[in-house]
Amino acid sequence: MPTISMFYGILVSIYFEASEKHHTQHIHVRYSGHYASIAIDDGRVLAGELPSKQLKMVQAWIEIHQDE
Repeated sequence: MPTISMFYGILVSIYFEASEKHHTQHIHVRYSGHYASIAIDDGRVLAGELPSKQLKMVQAWIEIHQDE
């Protein structure tokens, strides 16, 4: 799974063809032993969990990179 971004200890990865499990385009996020799948379209958590502060940072990152 290629890592597409790293910031404040948060690693953001993506599979370009793996949307079958969650039925929506999403990213995979790792932070200090926490793992989550986050929807690209609206930033909701599809699976797993992140601390609140890091989740908000990831959601802001998604908003900034939405066009990409």
